[in-house]
Amino acid sequence: MDYMVNNSDMENNVIEKAKKVKLLFTDCDGVLTDGGIYYSNSGEELKRFSLRDGMGTERLRSLVNIDTAIITGESSNIVGRRAKKLNIIELHTQVTDKLKCVNDICKKHHLSISEIAYIGDDTNDYEVMKQAGLSACPNDAISFVKDIADYITTNNGGYGAYREFVELIIDAKMNH
Repeated sequence: MDYMVNNSDMENNVIEKAKKVKLLFTDCDGVLTDGGIYYSNSGEELKRFSLRDGMGTERLRSLVNIDTAIITGESSNIVGRRAKKLNIIELHTQVTDKLKCVNDICKKHHLSISEIAYIGDDTNDYEVMKQAGLSACPNDAISFVKDIADYITTNNGGYGAYREFVELIIDAKMNH
Protein backbone atom coordinates (compact mmCIF):
# COMPACT_ATOMS: atom_id res chain seq x y z
CA MET A 1 0.00 0.00 0.00
CA ASP A 2 1.38 3.45 -0.87
CA TYR A 3 1.16 6.03 1.87
CA MET A 4 1.22 9.80 1.43
CA VAL A 5 3.08 11.18 4.42
CA ASN A 6 4.75 14.54 4.88
CA ASN A 7 8.15 12.89 4.49
CA SER A 8 8.91 9.52 2.91
CA ASP A 9 11.21 8.66 5.84
CA MET A 10 8.16 8.91 8.10
CA GLU A 11 6.29 5.96 6.52
CA ASN A 12 7.51 3.42 9.09
CA ASN A 13 6.64 5.85 11.88
CA VAL A 14 3.08 6.16 10.54
CA ILE A 15 2.72 2.39 10.44
CA GLU A 16 4.04 2.06 13.99
CA LYS A 17 1.60 4.72 15.21
CA ALA A 18 -1.26 3.02 13.37
CA LYS A 19 -0.51 -0.29 15.10
CA LYS A 20 -1.21 1.36 18.48
CA VAL A 21 -4.61 2.83 17.56
CA LYS A 22 -7.54 1.67 19.71
CA LEU A 23 -10.18 4.28 18.76
CA LEU A 24 -10.62 6.41 15.64
CA PHE A 25 -11.98 9.94 15.92
CA THR A 26 -13.20 11.85 12.91
CA ASP A 27 -14.53 15.27 12.16
CA CYS A 28 -17.66 15.21 10.01
CA ASP A 29 -17.82 18.14 7.59
CA GLY A 30 -14.81 18.12 5.29
CA VAL A 31 -13.88 14.53 6.19
CA LEU A 32 -17.01 12.36 6.04
CA THR A 33 -18.63 14.93 3.76
CA ASP A 34 -17.24 17.19 1.06
CA GLY A 35 -17.58 20.15 3.41
CA GLY A 36 -20.59 21.57 1.64
CA ILE A 37 -24.03 22.19 3.03
CA TYR A 38 -26.80 21.92 0.50
CA TYR A 39 -30.22 23.49 0.92
CA SER A 40 -33.31 22.40 -0.95
CA ASN A 41 -35.97 24.86 -2.11
CA SER A 42 -37.98 23.97 0.97
CA GLY A 43 -35.02 24.81 3.22
CA GLU A 44 -33.96 21.25 4.02
CA GLU A 45 -30.29 20.84 4.78
CA LEU A 46 -28.58 18.06 2.85
CA LYS A 47 -25.16 16.44 3.27
CA ARG A 48 -23.44 13.94 1.01
CA PHE A 49 -21.75 10.92 2.62
CA SER A 50 -19.68 8.25 0.90
CA LEU A 51 -21.03 4.72 1.26
CA ARG A 52 -17.46 3.48 0.95
CA ASP A 53 -16.52 5.45 4.06
CA GLY A 54 -19.39 3.72 5.84
CA MET A 55 -18.07 0.32 4.80
CA GLY A 56 -14.69 1.42 6.19
CA THR A 57 -16.27 1.89 9.62
CA GLU A 58 -17.67 -1.64 9.46
CA ARG A 59 -14.33 -3.08 8.31
CA LEU A 60 -12.43 -1.26 11.05
CA ARG A 61 -14.76 -2.68 13.68
CA SER A 62 -14.98 -6.23 12.34
CA LEU A 63 -11.38 -6.77 11.22
CA VAL A 64 -9.37 -5.04 13.95
CA ASN A 65 -11.96 -4.30 16.66
CA ILE A 66 -11.64 -0.49 16.50
CA ASP A 67 -14.66 1.72 16.96
CA THR A 68 -15.23 5.23 15.63
CA ALA A 69 -16.22 8.49 17.29
CA ILE A 70 -17.51 11.56 15.44
CA ILE A 71 -16.82 15.02 16.84
CA THR A 72 -18.22 18.03 15.02
CA GLY A 73 -18.86 21.68 15.70
CA GLU A 74 -22.07 21.47 13.70
CA SER A 75 -25.51 20.42 14.86
CA SER A 76 -27.34 18.28 12.36
CA ASN A 77 -29.94 15.56 12.58
CA ILE A 78 -28.44 14.18 9.38
CA VAL A 79 -25.12 13.47 11.12
CA GLY A 80 -27.00 11.77 13.95
CA ARG A 81 -28.83 9.54 11.49
CA ARG A 82 -25.59 8.63 9.73
CA ALA A 83 -23.85 7.87 13.04
CA LYS A 84 -26.74 5.65 14.13
CA LYS A 85 -26.69 3.73 10.84
CA LEU A 86 -22.94 3.10 11.22
CA ASN A 87 -23.18 2.15 14.92
CA ILE A 88 -20.80 4.95 15.89
CA ILE A 89 -20.08 4.58 19.62
CA GLU A 90 -19.58 8.29 20.35
CA LEU A 91 -21.26 11.20 18.56
CA HIS A 92 -20.60 14.70 19.85
CA THR A 93 -22.13 17.69 18.05
CA GLN A 94 -21.81 21.44 18.62
CA VAL A 95 -18.35 20.88 20.13
CA THR A 96 -16.35 24.07 20.53
CA ASP A 97 -13.34 22.48 22.28
CA LYS A 98 -12.56 19.25 20.46
CA LEU A 99 -9.41 18.52 22.47
CA LYS A 100 -11.37 18.59 25.73
CA CYS A 101 -14.05 16.38 24.20
CA VAL A 102 -11.44 13.88 22.96
CA ASN A 103 -9.74 13.81 26.36
CA ASP A 104 -13.08 13.21 28.08
CA ILE A 105 -13.88 10.32 25.72
CA CYS A 106 -10.41 8.85 26.21
CA LYS A 107 -10.90 8.97 29.97
CA LYS A 108 -14.32 7.29 29.64
CA HIS A 109 -12.82 4.47 27.54
CA HIS A 110 -9.59 4.22 29.60
CA LEU A 111 -7.38 5.25 26.70
CA SER A 112 -4.48 7.63 26.41
CA ILE A 113 -4.52 10.18 23.62
CA SER A 114 -1.52 8.36 22.14
CA GLU A 115 -3.84 5.39 21.46
CA ILE A 116 -6.22 7.34 19.28
CA ALA A 117 -6.23 8.30 15.63
CA TYR A 118 -7.84 11.53 14.49
CA ILE A 119 -8.73 12.75 11.01
CA GLY A 120 -9.70 16.38 10.51
CA ASP A 121 -9.47 19.12 7.93
CA ASP A 122 -9.61 22.58 9.48
CA THR A 123 -8.78 24.98 12.31
CA ASN A 124 -10.97 23.33 14.94
CA ASP A 125 -9.16 20.00 14.42
CA TYR A 126 -5.64 21.37 14.74
CA GLU A 127 -5.09 20.98 18.51
CA VAL A 128 -6.41 17.42 18.59
CA MET A 129 -4.28 16.47 15.62
CA LYS A 130 -1.17 17.78 17.38
CA GLN A 131 -1.91 15.56 20.40
CA ALA A 132 -3.30 12.40 18.78
CA GLY A 133 -1.21 9.26 18.51
CA LEU A 134 -1.86 9.27 14.76
CA SER A 135 -3.29 12.17 12.76
CA ALA A 136 -4.53 12.48 9.21
CA CYS A 137 -6.31 14.90 6.95
CA PRO A 138 -7.96 14.79 3.54
CA ASN A 139 -5.98 15.96 0.54
CA ASP A 140 -8.12 19.10 0.36
CA ALA A 141 -7.60 20.10 4.00
CA ILE A 142 -6.40 23.56 5.00
CA SER A 143 -2.63 23.90 4.42
CA PHE A 144 -1.58 24.39 8.05
CA VAL A 145 -3.51 21.24 9.02
CA LYS A 146 -1.68 19.35 6.28
CA ASP A 147 1.59 20.63 7.73
CA ILE A 148 1.05 18.76 11.02
CA ALA A 149 -0.71 15.62 9.75
CA ASP A 150 1.12 12.31 10.01
CA TYR A 151 -0.79 11.17 6.94
CA ILE A 152 -2.42 13.09 4.10
CA THR A 153 -4.91 11.07 2.11
CA THR A 154 -4.85 11.11 -1.65
CA ASN A 155 -8.65 11.50 -1.60
CA ASN A 156 -10.62 14.61 -0.72
CA GLY A 157 -13.07 14.85 2.14
CA GLY A 158 -16.35 13.09 1.39
CA TYR A 159 -14.74 11.18 -1.45
CA GLY A 160 -12.95 8.36 0.35
CA ALA A 161 -10.45 10.20 2.57
CA TYR A 162 -11.84 8.58 5.72
CA ARG A 163 -11.87 5.11 4.09
CA GLU A 164 -8.28 5.53 2.95
CA PHE A 165 -7.19 6.34 6.50
CA VAL A 166 -9.19 3.40 7.86
CA GLU A 167 -7.52 1.03 5.39
CA LEU A 168 -4.08 2.30 6.46
CA ILE A 169 -4.92 1.42 10.09
CA ILE A 170 -6.33 -1.98 9.14
CA ASP A 171 -3.26 -2.75 7.01
CA ALA A 172 -0.86 -1.72 9.79
CA LYS A 173 -2.66 -3.86 12.37
CA MET A 174 -3.07 -6.93 10.18
CA ASN A 175 0.07 -6.96 8.03
CA HIS A 176 2.89 -5.28 9.94
